[in-house]
Amino acid sequence: MNAEVLVIEDDAQIRRFLRAALVAENYRVHEALTAAEGMAQAAARQPDLVLLDLGLPDGDGLPVIAAIRQWSQMPIVVLSARGQEKDKIAALDAGADDYVAKPFATGELLARMRAALRRVARVGSSTVFQVGDLAVDLEARVVKLKGEDVHLTPIEFRLLQTMIRHAGRVVTQRQLLNEVWGPQHVEQSQYLRVYMGQLRRKLEADAARPRYLRTETGVGYRLAMD
Repeated sequence: MNAEVLVIEDDAQIRRFLRAALVAENYRVHEALTAAEGMAQAAARQPDLVLLDLGLPDGDGLPVIAAIRQWSQMPIVVLSARGQEKDKIAALDAGADDYVAKPFATGELLARMRAALRRVARVGSSTVFQVGDLAVDLEARVVKLKGEDVHLTPIEFRLLQTMIRHAGRVVTQRQLLNEVWGPQHVEQSQYLRVYMGQLRRKLEADAARPRYLRTETGVGYRLAMD
């Protein structure tokens, strides 16, 4: 069955555009015009993915993300005219999977949606994560690149493990620092830069042009799944 998408957006022109683009890609589309309606439909329909505008008539979209995250991990991709880094970080910290600034290219949006849906599809009983030439046995704590063992320090493995848990989505620096080092270190971004650099040197063919551990400038990092 084709994926079901809930569009929470009050702009009629954007809704028409999104519906046409998504239906052309065989998505099933539902629409909500307000935050309250969006939360109600998300709970009732349990869609495969939510496209969410932040500026809604009855309030900000951030509480919508937080409310959905209390009961579901369904992918949420934010669409917003707020293009500043602080707005992206706020949405991602609230639990959004991705953030696309308006105006946006249809191809980019569809690619972000596919990545978010793949991330959910990969969640299962398997403890082995694989993308490209990289394979990680999370239970055995074994990392292989092109079939060869790669030695990681405990912190490097914990960082990679965290990136795998959020594979395909942007993870803010603050999120990573909190999950890997703890809440007392959320302002110490130098830790993250050092260990991310070490991971790239061990896992990437070219650490300056990473294939797997990609930088989202000013926001955080993404473990690519394509």
